[in-house]
Amino acid sequence: QVQLVESGGGSVQAGGSLRLSCAAAGYTPSSICMAWFRQASGKEREGVAAIYIGGGNTYYADSVKGRFTISQDNAKNTLYLQMNSLKPEDTTMYYCAADYTCFSGSWSLRDPVTYRYWGQGTQVTVSS
Repeated sequence: QVQLVESGGGSVQAGGSLRLSCAAAGYTPSSICMAWFRQASGKEREGVAAIYIGGGNTYYADSVKGRFTISQDNAKNTLYLQMNSLKPEDTTMYYCAADYTCFSGSWSLRDPVTYRYWGQGTQVTVSS
């Protein structure tokens, strides 16, 4: 079992920055897939950024490349998402996800089916 708790959401103006954090507890092996997803009302959950911890592979959605950066602090068992140059269309709930039985390829990292463990979500609101 892995427990995930997100924090760091909030409201910013377009062009601003936020950093989301996801604290992991429970079973956190050295090789684990972790990711950030977002889901707007009425839409499918979208993989924003993901990382295969232990191998270093990363995935970014085209819509966030060059603006968002995923990273981890292994000592703190914490995943981060640094979000810069935020746009109004980035407004939605953001969810942290994890699983330790996963593949490192982007096709797996970006798929919500890969992940069994999910946080409760944190709201990001970007005003124009």
